[in-house]
Amino acid sequence: MAVQHDDSLPDAAAARPRGWLRATIVAALAIAFVGAGVGFVAFLSQLRGAEIRPARNADGIVVLTGGSSRVSDAMELLAGGYGKRLLISGVHPTNAASDISRSLPDNQSLLGCCVDLDRSAVNTRSNAAETRRWAHERGFKSLIVVTSNYHMPRAILELSHAMPDITLIPFAVIGDRWRDEPWWTSGATLRLLLSEYVKYVAVEVRVWLADIGIDLMPEASDQTT
Repeated sequence: MAVQHDDSLPDAAAARPRGWLRATIVAALAIAFVGAGVGFVAFLSQLRGAEIRPARNADGIVVLTGGSSRVSDAMELLAGGYGKRLLISGVHPTNAASDISRSLPDNQSLLGCCVDLDRSAVNTRSNAAETRRWAHERGFKSLIVVTSNYHMPRAILELSHAMPDITLIPFAVIGDRWRDEPWWTSGATLRLLLSEYVKYVAVEVRVWLADIGIDLMPEASDQTT
């Protein structure tokens, strides 16, 4: 009597590992999606919706260029006696002090006596490096940090990593677009926030790795020539 072999058994056995792998990938993607969503909500919770004057004075003030009214708000803080000196970090190399002076006609005396320009910083990380050098040269132990509200979490993360010995006091600048409409109703604002969140997570990972001794992206000043 002939024995009939069932050729479908190997296919069924092979399908089981493939099904398990597919389920694992789907589960991992679902967890990553939920985690990213929770992280984005936590990121949004750090953003201030109104400009709040610092609760205390500081030795110095630093403003990171790149957003509307950041420099003028920082000058107002300097004029109000919130700090002894102001560093404008990230000034374009072609911009002269006279260009800034023309844009801030009410603060001519302060620009002449109490404002320093940093033209070498090209991103938030180099902003932090130049701010550290400036603050240490002057013996400052506390700084008011002026930047846009959406940029503040990443700026504070970079600055606190670069100079853990200095107290940072955030002053978040609220742009007109943020005031005029809720961020979730504007596609441009939502894209900006998502982009900033991705950058923030990337900095968190880099800083965490550096803290445990794995510096994948050393600063230029730390590299051997």
